[in-house]
Amino acid sequence: MGNDTTDFIDLPYTTEFDYGDSTPCPGTEEKHFAAKLLPPLYSLVVIFGLTGNMLVILILVKYKKLKSMTDIYLLNLAISDLLFVFSLPFWAYYAVHDWIFGEALCRILSGVYLLGFYSGIFFIILLTLDRYLAIVHAVFALKARTVAYGTLTSIVTWAVAVLASVPGIVFHKTQEESSGYTCSAYYPSEEREVWKKFLTLKMNILGLLIPMLIMICSYTQIIKTLLQCRNEKKHKAVRLIFIIMIIYFVFWAPYNICILLRDFQVALSITTCEGNSQLHKAIQVTETISMIHCCVNPVIYAFAGEKFRKYLHSFFRKQIASRFSKYCPVFYVDTAERASSTYTQSTGEQEVSAAL
Repeated sequence: MGNDTTDFIDLPYTTEFDYGDSTPCPGTEEKHFAAKLLPPLYSLVVIFGLTGNMLVILILVKYKKLKSMTDIYLLNLAISDLLFVFSLPFWAYYAVHDWIFGEALCRILSGVYLLGFYSGIFFIILLTLDRYLAIVHAVFALKARTVAYGTLTSIVTWAVAVLASVPGIVFHKTQEESSGYTCSAYYPSEEREVWKKFLTLKMNILGLLIPMLIMICSYTQIIKTLLQCRNEKKHKAVRLIFIIMIIYFVFWAPYNICILLRDFQVALSITTCEGNSQLHKAIQVTETISMIHCCVNPVIYAFAGEKFRKYLHSFFRKQIASRFSKYCPVFYVDTAERASSTYTQSTGEQEVSAAL
């Protein structure tokens, strides 16, 4: 977001950059940069993110009926993406104007942003472990990969994500400055640097390092197992989750690295106003890229999930085209033809590629 919600510092374009005893650097240029870049991009993300993830939820609930652990995790992943979408209109306005939404929404939306971030990566981890159990420990998976266990682990995951997001609610508040009201994180002056570094490290460890280690270990075992058997369904089942994992790191890793550099810039000898300005621009760009991630998963499902395409096609034929056919004959779809396009259950229902 244009207000650097996740990195827990004062806004780069509404406050001054503090270099200790040196002269502070004004953030006017970054403010203008954000005002031009963020609103149009956020608007597109809201449109595509809302539409795509709502369709994913619709398909999972209406057609899939949430009959597997995988379905439960994919549903929660879509909900995590929608959390980002919910907060974006507020941050888009804030990128251009002052914060006018009050302290309550400042705290809530900051927490919602972080909740979406942490829950998203946690559910991607669970999807990876779900694939690991289904392929590497297939016998044990028959008992463990149930809807009940999927629901239970999802509840625990949301609880952990909420705890990880608490600083976004505790530290963020509104404050009146010379340029107007801001929504940012404010710490006790004697603990400012400690909190900044701690929260940045926490975000990189929980959101990047640990997930990467888990996924590398899991997919190493998955690939070894798949090399020992030629099961096309299992290969397809891994493909979707593997793509989701790679896309996640492509979109989020640059931003995490940038905020790590930002909060440890003194140790890395980035102490000039020009260097700081370029780093904050990089944060704004990479953060905007990371926000686009909430639009990508539905696209992945559409291109990598054969059954998802069938469900989506069936939905548009039965719900959209049939209604438009009342007003425009070109949309008419024969009832028998529509019936033949409905989904069928298969033994591969539990596999991700078959599920979507």
